[in-house]
Amino acid sequence: MKKANDDELVFLPLGGSNEIGMNFNLYGFGPAHDRKWIVVDLGVTFGDQTTPGVEIILPDPTFIEPYADDILGIVLTHAHEDHLGAVHWLWPRLKAPVYATPFTAFLLREKLRDADLLDEVSITEVPLGGTFQLGPFALELITLTHSIPEPNGLAIKTPLGTILHTGDWKIDPEPQLGAPTDEAAIRRLGDEGVLAMVCDSTNVFVEGEAGSEADVRKALGDLIRSLKGKIAVACFASNVARMDTVIRAAQASGRKVCLAGRSMHRMAAAARSVGLLEGVEPFINDDQAKHLPEDQVLFLCTGSQGEPRAALSRIAEGSHPHVKLGQGDHVVFSSRVIPGNEIPIRNLQNKLADRGVRLHTERDTPGIHVSGHPCRDELRQMYSWVRPHIAVPTHGERRHLIEHAAFAKDLQVPHAVSPRNGDMVRLAPGQPGIIDEVPAGRLYVDGGVVTPENGEALRERRHAAYNGVLAVSIVLDGRNKIVSGPQIRGIGLTGDEEYSLDDALDDLCEEAETAYKRLDGDAREIDETIESAISRAVKKAAFRIWERKPVVETTVLRI
Repeated sequence: MKKANDDELVFLPLGGSNEIGMNFNLYGFGPAHDRKWIVVDLGVTFGDQTTPGVEIILPDPTFIEPYADDILGIVLTHAHEDHLGAVHWLWPRLKAPVYATPFTAFLLREKLRDADLLDEVSITEVPLGGTFQLGPFALELITLTHSIPEPNGLAIKTPLGTILHTGDWKIDPEPQLGAPTDEAAIRRLGDEGVLAMVCDSTNVFVEGEAGSEADVRKALGDLIRSLKGKIAVACFASNVARMDTVIRAAQASGRKVCLAGRSMHRMAAAARSVGLLEGVEPFINDDQAKHLPEDQVLFLCTGSQGEPRAALSRIAEGSHPHVKLGQGDHVVFSSRVIPGNEIPIRNLQNKLADRGVRLHTERDTPGIHVSGHPCRDELRQMYSWVRPHIAVPTHGERRHLIEHAAFAKDLQVPHAVSPRNGDMVRLAPGQPGIIDEVPAGRLYVDGGVVTPENGEALRERRHAAYNGVLAVSIVLDGRNKIVSGPQIRGIGLTGDEEYSLDDALDDLCEEAETAYKRLDGDAREIDETIESAISRAVKKAAFRIWERKPVVETTVLRI
């Protein structure tokens, strides 16, 4: 029989700490050998140039998978991809019921339908401000403001204390859609006593406040009214308040709105399912847009981050089947540059400019975008309301988390812990701190297949991307005499005027032939032995030439 004092309350991030995105947080209660868990958010991050072909990256659930039967629920704070985008990929490995508010549940169902999981996953819709019980965890949704409908903080009450998990938030008194931050509920929690606040760190280095959607509404309205010609506005489709602002600004300027991009259509449907976007005129389709005068149409587009298949990128390339922009037209970027996307965004904007399109960004038109995350004044305000005993920064890179912890200590929070992914933090009882480290890696979605971060295929692809490829072929007859070759084709390797690529490949062919001739008679009977010997010789010679180790694939053909 366990003793009551065996119980522990722990926090375990497996994604979203030491990075922005891919949020995957666990709370555990009970003795170490018999904990019950809840998952808060299960999101993705997006691929970059380091792994060609990979667009989506998932957190690795290897640690918690053996305890899947002890997961009481997956609770989603809001519907951004970095908070729910991994559910349909990883749910088969966790198989826990999901809890979400109506807007988030609508979008999740669409993803599950596409993955043929809709009938398998139990989804419980929780009303805004609602409460529910999962074993020893009593949860209450706290209405916050962010850049998407229905963002929630979670008050997680346990026998060892209350945690406020903020999710993503800011303090916006005029969010345009949805209720403002529920200050009264947060103050009540603070008065009751909060053991720990696990809090967004994205803008911890930014002084002041993030700004209100009300200010954006005025700035965008003024800008759109001032423009002639066709207008395209690029924003995050999930920011329904921004969509609403653009739509109403277009209507006020006598323009019809055409949605460009699947995400825009999906978000508009989700918004209408929960009663948002009321009072806006019906959208026009692509064909209707073609027949309107240029100063009577506005395209609301996906692709503000330079995503190659998004609507705005196809417009910039001139390959969009319906939308053409050129001299005298305008593109408004009502969005921020996500770190890591600087190059594709710059390339996108250069292509648009080359077509004669006038660009409008926050840099030259201040006020057309505000962040959805708290700056220092908002963090200061939240800490004054909550007054937690422990600060646990999350949703940030290492420098963000360390700065946030220092800021919390400056605000007189007694304890601050800045975990990395995989660090298990004991919140209670006793002194808070990191008590264990568990596996916390990444999984890559490659061609629709989930594969380990260091899987052989991805290692080979990275290696080939950085070092190039050499394909060697040699044809032998029945007596193991060379009939043709060796022939070598190089991919991703260079030469210069003094020593061309052809010269290098000729030298490598000689090395391959020499390696074959060094083999004794028995070895020449075994294709694998021949291929291995030639590959080693060619790789060694290639390093002398290029100081690189290309992938070498040797094929023996027999006639």
